[in-house]
Amino acid sequence: MAQVTRNIGLSLGADICWPICYEEIVKQLDLAIEWQGDQVGVAVDRVTIEPYDLRQPCRYDVVLDRLTHWFHTSREWIKKAIVMDGLYVLNNPWAVQSMEKQTTYCAMMHLGMPIPDTWMVPPKSYEPLPDLKPTLQSYAKLFDLGKVGQALGYPMFMKPYDGGGWKAVSRIPDEATLRARYEESGKLVMHLQKAVEPFDRFVRCIGLGPQTHIVRYDPSVPLHDRYTMDPEAKFLSADDQKTLRDVTLTINAFFGWDFNSCESLSKDGVWYPIDFANPCPDSQVTSLHYHFPWLLKAKIRWSVFCAVTQRKFRMNLDWAPFYAIAAEADMPYRDKLRAYAKIAEARFETARFEEFCAKHLPHLDQVAWEFFGTPVAKEAFRKKTAALYPAHEVEQFTELFWQRVQKWRAENEVAK
Repeated sequence: MAQVTRNIGLSLGADICWPICYEEIVKQLDLAIEWQGDQVGVAVDRVTIEPYDLRQPCRYDVVLDRLTHWFHTSREWIKKAIVMDGLYVLNNPWAVQSMEKQTTYCAMMHLGMPIPDTWMVPPKSYEPLPDLKPTLQSYAKLFDLGKVGQALGYPMFMKPYDGGGWKAVSRIPDEATLRARYEESGKLVMHLQKAVEPFDRFVRCIGLGPQTHIVRYDPSVPLHDRYTMDPEAKFLSADDQKTLRDVTLTINAFFGWDFNSCESLSKDGVWYPIDFANPCPDSQVTSLHYHFPWLLKAKIRWSVFCAVTQRKFRMNLDWAPFYAIAAEADMPYRDKLRAYAKIAEARFETARFEEFCAKHLPHLDQVAWEFFGTPVAKEAFRKKTAALYPAHEVEQFTELFWQRVQKWRAENEVAK
C-alpha cells in the first residue's frame, strides 16, 4: 500500500481566524485514509502570491480560495491551474467573476423562484471614455426616475447590480429619497428591487458542498449580533428547512459554487430569495461566533473529501437540465424546486460524500469539539478581533466570541 499525500492550499486575503483553526484541526485529525489501494494523508499550506510560469505544474489537489472576487493575479493563477493541471477549487473562478447579482436574479427568475420585482437603471455618471458621448447621444433614452419608482412601488431597495457586503444599499420609502439616492450613486449601475415588507423572518442559508446551515439573521443590529443563536427548529418548520436547503443547493449547483450563502425573506408563507450571489461568504468568528465551528467542520469535510477522492472540477456549468424542468408548464413550483435540488445533490455527490465522512472522518466532531476549548483557538479569535476592533475593545469582544463558541460546545458535547 503506497503512502501518498493530497495537498490542500488556502488562498487567503484578510482571513485570520478560520485558517488557523482549519490547519490545527486537520493536523490533529492525523488523517491516513485507505483509498483505492493507497494510504492517503492530507497536508495544508498557504498559497503565496508570486510570478509564475504558465506551464508551471500546480502541486495542490484542492484550493480554498478567498481572493478570486477581487485579486486578479490569484484569480488567473487558479484559472491556469484548473485548465492545465486539473485543480479543484472552491469556488469556480469564472462563475465568481461573471455571475454577479444581475445574472443570478435573472437565472433564478427563469427557474421560477419568487424573486422580488427588480429593475436596472443606467448610472448617474460615467467614465469619460472616447466613445461615450456618441453612444449616449444616439442610444440613451431619457427616462423619468419617478415613473420607474411608481411602476415598481414603494418601499424598495437600491443596490449595486454587482455589489456585496451591503455596499451602497439604501432603503427607499418614497420618490424624494429615490431621487436623492440616485443622485449620490455616481458611476455605480444600480438595481431597484421591490421590498419584501413586512417580513416575518430573515435567514441566511450557508451552503458548503451538499452541507447546509440556516441562521436567522438580523441586519438591524451590530455585526457581531446579526447571526442569531436560535436553533433552526425554533423559527423554521421542517418544510421551511427543506425549502431553504433546496433553494441553496439549486443556486450553488447552478453556478458551480461549492461555498455560498443565500439570503431569503419570509412573507405570508412564501420564501423570497433576495441576495444569493455570495460565493465568498463571511467566514470569521467575529460575525459567525456560535456558528463558526459548524463552518470549520463543513470546510474540512468537503475539502478533504474533494482532495482524497480527487473530485473532478466541473468545467461546464450545464444549465440545460435545470431549464428543462423550468419548461414544465404544469409542474408546481415546489415540485420544480425539489427536482432542481435533486440535480444539485447528484452534482455534489451527496450520498458518496456522506458515506465517505461516516467512514473516514467519524472523529472530526470530537477533535473539533476539543480544539474549540483550547488556548490556540482562543488566540486565533483574539488575533481576528484585534484586526477589527480598537485596542480597548479587543479583550471584551474576544471574550464575547469565545463564550458564544463555548455555548456551542455545551450544546454539542461529543461523548468520548
